[in-house]
Amino acid sequence: MRPFARLLVCLLMLSPLPAAAQEATARFGTGDIPFLLRSTTDIEIIRPVIGRFAALNPELAITYEQWGSNALFELSRADCRAGASGADAILSSAVQQMVWLVNAACAHAYRSATTQALPPTRRWRDELWGVTTEPAVIAYNKSLLPGDEVPRSRFALLDALRARPEFFRNRIATYDIAASGLGYLFAHSDSLEATTFGALLEGFARVDAVATCCSAEIIAGVAEGRYLIAYNVLGSYVLNADAANVGVILPEDYTLVLSRGYMIPKTASRKAAAARLLDFMLTPEAQTLLMRAGLVSRMEPAETGLAASARRYIPLSPALLVARDPNRRELLLQFWSDTFRRAETP
Repeated sequence: MRPFARLLVCLLMLSPLPAAAQEATARFGTGDIPFLLRSTTDIEIIRPVIGRFAALNPELAITYEQWGSNALFELSRADCRAGASGADAILSSAVQQMVWLVNAACAHAYRSATTQALPPTRRWRDELWGVTTEPAVIAYNKSLLPGDEVPRSRFALLDALRARPEFFRNRIATYDIAASGLGYLFAHSDSLEATTFGALLEGFARVDAVATCCSAEIIAGVAEGRYLIAYNVLGSYVLNADAANVGVILPEDYTLVLSRGYMIPKTASRKAAAARLLDFMLTPEAQTLLMRAGLVSRMEPAETGLAASARRYIPLSPALLVARDPNRRELLLQFWSDTFRRAETP
C-alpha cells in the first residue's frame, strides 16, 4: 500500500463531529403508557413496523423521534452520563456509536430465545442487537449512464474516474463523514477492507466529488441528474426513494452489509416494552415488513448474484471502538475538507 493510502487508513480511525438536532416526530397508538423510541431511520420507511407494534400493544402511546446519527449519539451519551430517563429504546445506523455506548455501560442487558437466535455478528453482550440487513451500494442515474458504462466494482469506478475526469467532475457524491455517522462508519470499514481505498479517494479529489450529509439528499441528486453516481449509500434508501431512473449496483469486489443497532438504555423507564419491541422486530412478521420497506435484504448469491466471499457484514463488536479515536480527529477533518467540497443547495 502506498504511503498516502496508509496515511488515510490511519486518519479514518477517529470520531465525527456532532450533527443537526432532531429532525421529525411521529406518534403511534393511543394508550396511557408513554414510550419513547429515538432512531436514525426515516419515519415513513419504518412506519408500518412501528404501527403494527402499536396495534399489538394498545396500552402504549409511542413517540418516535427521528434524529441525525451524530446528534442522537451525543444526546444518548449525555442522558447516560446524567442518569437521565430519556429514550426507552434507540435504533441507529451508526453502529460504531452504539458499540461505544454499550462499552460505556449505557445499555440494559436483555436475553430471549429470539435474540439468542441472531448470528454473533448481530449481537454483542446481550446489550446491542442488529435488526436489519442493508447493503451499501453504488447508485447511478440510469438515464445518463448506460448500463455498460456503470462501474460494478471499486476498481472499475477508479478506472472510470481516471479515463473520463471531466465527464464525472462534480457529479460523484458520497456521505460527508464529518456530518454523517453512517458515512463515517462506511469510510472506516472501507479503510480496513479496500486495497483501492487511497487511490479511490485521490480519484474523488481529482474530479471534485461532492460530500454531503444525508441519504435522501444524495439519492435525490442522482435522480435529478446532478450526480451520475453515489458511492456507498444504503440500498434501503434508494429503494424507498421511488426514483425509477436510479439504479443500484452491489460492488463485486465486496459489499458492506449493515445491521442497524438496537439498544435499551440503562436509564429507560419502559425497559419491558423496549424488550417487547426488540423481540417483535426480529419476528418473521416484522422482518417481512422490514423487507417490504427495504430495510432487510436477502444477501444470498442466488438473490443478489454477489459471491458469498464478497459480502462484508459489519459486526457489532469492540473492533468498532477504534473508529472513535478522538486524538486523530483534527487531521482527518482537514484531510476531508481538502478532498471534498460540500454540496450546496441549488
